Amino acid sequence: MLRLTFGVIVCIACAARPQDTFGPAAPPGAPSAAFPAPSRRVADIVAPRWTNEDSRDDAGEFARVAALAGVHQGARVADIGAGDGYYVVRLAPLVGESGRVFGEDIMVDYLRLLQQRVQRGRLHNVQVVLGDTHDPRLPTASIEMAFMIHMYHEIGQPFGVLWNLATAMQPHGHLVILDLERPTFGHGTPPALLRCELAAVGYRELSFTKTGAEEYVAIFEAPSAQMRPSVSTLRTQLGAHPCMAP
Repeated sequence: MLRLTFGVIVCIACAARPQDTFGPAAPPGAPSAAFPAPSRRVADIVAPRWTNEDSRDDAGEFARVAALAGVHQGARVADIGAGDGYYVVRLAPLVGESGRVFGEDIMVDYLRLLQQRVQRGRLHNVQVVLGDTHDPRLPTASIEMAFMIHMYHEIGQPFGVLWNLATAMQPHGHLVILDLERPTFGHGTPPALLRCELAAVGYRELSFTKTGAEEYVAIFEAPSAQMRPSVSTLRTQLGAHPCMAP
């Protein structure tokens, strides 16, 4: 809304909205155009959270995932596709003042909600990060574990995200994925498809735990720079043997 005050036009809405303090945390990695498109449908991003937080707490979701992941004091972690911060605000006290939480998303409106939540909670060990659709834009070797919670099926360029994420991982870093055994267009990821896409980029499966009728938690070790295929090799391999949805 604009108001004329003593001959000066003032933008009331602009003055009221807090200034965004987030952005990418690292220079861009390999570009999106370098990677092949996935051979499956990509789900739409529809909301900043999966479902009601009280329901998730009552079901013990976060506690279960954090235990499987082995989150500990001093850990440096990232929530990829953090939305408005359900995992971020719960990870922050677990890793403590000596740890670090990167809350990353590609949706600016969601990051504004997350930023406000972090500021209200005075979570000084949290950094809000704006990523790209193919690149989380996290610093090199900055994290020991990354979380993708109910969002893998929404990644439009999974090979780029996984390839660039590996750069941000410390040696033997873990990627923790919570998803449902549904088609990607139904907001889930069939385990066989998940395994194929991650293996193509050099991720090694460490565990697969059924945590509900459809729900699972899969943990993978990220590849080192030496074990990660080059982008050209990845394109060739997936051109010959694409990861197809069952």
